Amino acid sequence: MLLSNFNLLATAPGGVARLRELILTLAVQGKLVPQDPSDEPTSVLLKKIRAEKDRLMAEGKIRRDKPLAEIADEEKPFEVPQGWEFSRLGNLIYSIRSGGTPSKQNPSFWDGEIPWASVKDLGMGKPITNTQDRITKAGLDAGSCLAEAGTILICTRMGLGKIGEALIDVAINQDLKAVALAPSINKQYFINFFKTLSIVGSGMTVAGIKQEELLGFIVPTPPQAEQSRIVTRVEELMRVCDALEAKGKLEAAQHAQLVSTLLGTLTGSDTPEALAQNWQRIATHFDLLLDRPQAVDALEQTILQLAVRGLLVPQDPSDEPASALLQKIRAEKDRLILEGKIKRDKPLLPVTEEDKKPFELPQGWEWARLANAVLKITDGEHLSPPKADQGMPLLTAKDVTENAVKFENTQFVSQANGLKYRERCDPSWGDVLICSRGTIGRCAAVETDQIFCLMGSVILLKTTQQIKYSYLLLHLRTDLAQAWMRGVSSATAVSALYLKDVARCLIPVPPSAEQSRIVTRVEELRRLCNDLRQRLSASQITQTHLAEALVESVAG
Repeated sequence: MLLSNFNLLATAPGGVARLRELILTLAVQGKLVPQDPSDEPTSVLLKKIRAEKDRLMAEGKIRRDKPLAEIADEEKPFEVPQGWEFSRLGNLIYSIRSGGTPSKQNPSFWDGEIPWASVKDLGMGKPITNTQDRITKAGLDAGSCLAEAGTILICTRMGLGKIGEALIDVAINQDLKAVALAPSINKQYFINFFKTLSIVGSGMTVAGIKQEELLGFIVPTPPQAEQSRIVTRVEELMRVCDALEAKGKLEAAQHAQLVSTLLGTLTGSDTPEALAQNWQRIATHFDLLLDRPQAVDALEQTILQLAVRGLLVPQDPSDEPASALLQKIRAEKDRLILEGKIKRDKPLLPVTEEDKKPFELPQGWEWARLANAVLKITDGEHLSPPKADQGMPLLTAKDVTENAVKFENTQFVSQANGLKYRERCDPSWGDVLICSRGTIGRCAAVETDQIFCLMGSVILLKTTQQIKYSYLLLHLRTDLAQAWMRGVSSATAVSALYLKDVARCLIPVPPSAEQSRIVTRVEELRRLCNDLRQRLSASQITQTHLAEALVESVAG
């Protein structure tokens, strides 16, 4: 009783089935595995299938097929990746055959050695290894058809949507079609695709589909190599779903894998329109995916990544482009250098096509070196200063938290020493601090007027009005920026983040007005994420209390 109630609490009704549907949908839309430009495109594959069919027809080994209508643009249900093609099923097969039922009135036709399949023997993709009924050779000759092992069996009456590969030679009845796919079409990929269809039959007595309709089905067809990769990935994720069904809930690692894959379709969007479609698809499964704090964290990180790619808010062609912002920053730096307020910076190599840009930017944006996007990059005092009981706060990496700069447990130096340290590194409102030791890459903005100084374990970015510190901060918190900082810091004998490395880091720079829109939208969505965390916490408390009550009731 206790276990069954726990399972009921831990698993959403129909949740796993919905996840399976989503996985298959992503698979046949080319959103589950990356494309490989070196794969032979599907257009070539289709020509090879056509040539082989023509050869087999000329030799009399298969029947000549009827030409199928071209696929109109309005028939295509979605966009497919480059290298894919939409094709009608009839162009992907060598043959299609119908079955029949030997007369039930003749006992000599039945209980023989030949497996005979009907709708009751098929499932939703399960292979056929045995049948409930068998017929004799006479029964086969009198009214059925033998499908060879490897043939795909499809229900076209009284069980629409059922499909499976025959792993044995099997006779079939009139409700099934035996389809011989071209060898270059992965059988499991086709079965996965077929399971995504919502087939509506017609007919006065028994709803079904005609053979012509079946042959006209539009199949999103990947290159042959990608078909195999998709099938492998689907099998991996289906095993995750199997584990959920078996245990009543996803294990943490498995759940993270599934969340990563599905949220990855969002960051894989290359246009705002594609993002909107993918977001809508994922949003219908939020109740299943975002059922623990770690998943909400992953969603929040996805939001940051979408923000710095220009996919979270629309662009405005009237915005002043980022190239103009960078010129203004350069002019402001030159002025401050002439006034002796900052040191002359070392020229950095411009961002060129040789740089490994992580993604394409919208029009009006620019890639820039971080040193060219701020007024200066420096760090705190390198030598251990004499401590004082009071005076000026001296912040170290431990005082830079994920959310803010903290002063609760800071050390102090004398006012005179503090002012001396601030001559080079003068943190003030709107600057961004990055930990260069300890938890490398952890960052926060200075949002206080309190005067303080820094130790060398903290790097300071002196920001400008052109690039808002809140936008700079959200970029630095993306997985992309964090991974880069950890990568360059681990390349040295002592793990540390150095100023020269931070200076050359790439940052995507939007127009100033768009920065404001991005920050506003991110703040809205992060508040929603925080609300969701609170609800999850409250739900977990409720579930704990319920579990305790169930334990008490069973124990009593």
